[in-house]
Amino acid sequence: MHTLITNTVLSATGAQSIRSSSVIQSLWSGYGEIVRLELDGGEHASVILKHIKLPEASSSHPRGWNTGLSHQRKIRSYRVEACWYQDYARHCDTGCPVPSCLAVNVAEDETVLVLTDLDAIGFHLRKERVKTEDIYACLDWLSSFHATFLNSPTSGLWQNGSYWHLETRPDELAALKDLALQQAAPFIDRQLRECRYQTLVHGDAKLANFCFTADTRVPRVAAVDFQYVGRGCGMKDVVYFIGSCLSEENCEALEAQLLDYYFSSLVRRVKEKHPGVDTLELELQWRALYDVAWADFHRFLKGWSPGHWKIHSYSEKLTRRVIGRMKS
Repeated sequence: MHTLITNTVLSATGAQSIRSSSVIQSLWSGYGEIVRLELDGGEHASVILKHIKLPEASSSHPRGWNTGLSHQRKIRSYRVEACWYQDYARHCDTGCPVPSCLAVNVAEDETVLVLTDLDAIGFHLRKERVKTEDIYACLDWLSSFHATFLNSPTSGLWQNGSYWHLETRPDELAALKDLALQQAAPFIDRQLRECRYQTLVHGDAKLANFCFTADTRVPRVAAVDFQYVGRGCGMKDVVYFIGSCLSEENCEALEAQLLDYYFSSLVRRVKEKHPGVDTLELELQWRALYDVAWADFHRFLKGWSPGHWKIHSYSEKLTRRVIGRMKS
């Protein structure tokens, strides 16, 4: 660990030394790594270091999308995340916990984020399979996050949140062989962007980015990975999360139940945080965009990875419904 990182960590935490380090994961396409640091002295026994180091040579993308546009999108995403932690994360309350930012150091080809360790405050579980209570906990987090940042400014963040949004995915759109969906893509994107009620969306709200407490009765979650946070309709996060943890059959079977739960939680929190907002109108608008948000992600996925497991008949059904409305 080089001197810049060591000095940044010790200065931010008041620790005397870094006792040990362990890699949690490498970043996508070789752009760095996330490391847990055990500290001696200071307020924090451990912290999380997110070290972004731009590759010197062309890196290998897992699915072959190694382009200049992809590289520029990643660079911007790390700048957005640094801005998020510096200027926005502190507004998240106990309803939508996130790591606290202890330090940000941005250089020409390198970014260092020093964050509090969620494991140290009880959010130490990561789950690949979920029960209904786990899904509810994540929907509670999303509803609180969306309520907190309803009509929020977006300076320094993505003006269109989520990693799949149309403007940054022209290569995947060009590769899309579903011509009806390809032609409908601008219409779908415009519906989401022009919705009256906008908030900040997490932008990558998959199950893997939620950290759980050990309480099996009423679990709570915190969220990580804010590279694609920005302006958007909350349905973008909801559909992406549901699709990340449920089978095709359960996506369809639980649709009404999960939407009802999310909106009951959202309405309650919006009334608390923004008493002047017409929550009935908000719910009606966002419910009507559920299938639109699903079709938007489906458009990206079919162009990016046509054989992906998330491409199934439920997604096709919702997408055809949206396209049908466009033509009528």
